[in-house]
Amino acid sequence: MNSFPESLLIANRGEIARRIIKTANRLGVRTVAVYHKVDAGLPYVSEASVAIELKGDVPVQSYLDRGQIIAIAREAGATAIHPGYGFLAENAGFAREVADAGLTWVGPSADVIVVMGDKVESRRAVAAAGVPISGDAGAALKTGEEAVEEAGRVGYPVMVKASAGGGGIGMAVAHDADELRKAFENTKSMSERSFGSDRVFVERFVESARHVEIQVLGLNDGTIVALGERDCSTQRRHQKLIEESPAPHLAPETRARLIESAIAAASSVGYRNAGTVEFLLDTRTGEFVFLEMNTRIQVEHPITELTHGVDLIEQQLSIAATGTTTADFNPVFRGHAIELRICAEDPKKFFPRTGPIDGWIEPSGEGIRVDSGYAAGTEVTAHFDSLIAKVCAYGESREDALARAIKACQDFEIEGLVTNQPFLEEILSDEEFADGRYDTGLVERIQQRLKERAKLARRSA
Repeated sequence: MNSFPESLLIANRGEIARRIIKTANRLGVRTVAVYHKVDAGLPYVSEASVAIELKGDVPVQSYLDRGQIIAIAREAGATAIHPGYGFLAENAGFAREVADAGLTWVGPSADVIVVMGDKVESRRAVAAAGVPISGDAGAALKTGEEAVEEAGRVGYPVMVKASAGGGGIGMAVAHDADELRKAFENTKSMSERSFGSDRVFVERFVESARHVEIQVLGLNDGTIVALGERDCSTQRRHQKLIEESPAPHLAPETRARLIESAIAAASSVGYRNAGTVEFLLDTRTGEFVFLEMNTRIQVEHPITELTHGVDLIEQQLSIAATGTTTADFNPVFRGHAIELRICAEDPKKFFPRTGPIDGWIEPSGEGIRVDSGYAAGTEVTAHFDSLIAKVCAYGESREDALARAIKACQDFEIEGLVTNQPFLEEILSDEEFADGRYDTGLVERIQQRLKERAKLARRSA
């Protein structure tokens, strides 16, 4: 069996498509890109071996057209499909259709995607394997009164969550029974509208929490390889802005327990290929609970690559083709890495911004890596997510990585388009972030400090 698929179709666009193509090209794997006409000028289209235009008037729907993508893969002679992240990456139906078409799916099985894509079912599976969860691992709650009963066991405040979907959609905090009843109905309704499922559950709300995740690779012989942790606590409205690896000020024994739990969670469903197990860590007690498992490559995977000296896309392709990692796979955890998500959005109100990019000069230098989906002369449209590039900084210490990240953010020249770079610089320069003892409330606290600073400036003017 070949070490890698012979020909790979990337069922995605922009930054992640370009990232996958880069590794595949290095490995001598023929690449097939798909694109909607609004993306015709993006770099990934010209960097693939073959690029085929998707039919359809609505760009997003074209990238979600499973039948058209599989038909293109067959016609173009692709032997495998890599879904990247977003779009169809966690779509069990697509994974099943790819396999039924005789193509190799670069990811876990459809059955695993089904279980881990449902938060109620995933909690049940990992709890049976001894992984700590918050609340009951039973079925989804059907009524507000059931939610109140569960909250009585868990203890207020509680978080109400949709079992399907992600991105923080529908999540709500309740501090008492009346608040919970309202939140339950709102989350149930929003989940039905957004995800086609009204399954809802309740877990304890941790007021001072860190969001820590473990990168894993599952092999066909049942081995689960864990590649350290990433701290993703720097987020706004449950959307990640900055990630770093390793997590600062994480006790060694806590790290060991997180890794052990991640391996148990992945093993509980017979996980194969790359995935990420996410946890919520209580900063006051040091205890943690399972959040979810993402059955795909993560946006923030580059910082794991930098701190371990590996190429996760290469390992994904190897596992898909052979069931195991490459012969030279030998990860060594060292140094520190920070990733910044550069987004086309207003740096104060965070509304998405669109338009042509007149100038684009990426930062460079020792320890700097940029994964981008755009270039000068291209255009950011309103059809897709606002992420346009990821700037990563690596150093032997966190201090080195942080200093390089600040300079890289300042050096990234993007003309003609408004981005969130000024706000990222504010975060990186903030004393609380620099200290590394922060939680998921960091961004809100920084925003409040900026407001207070602006008020003082107006008064003294």
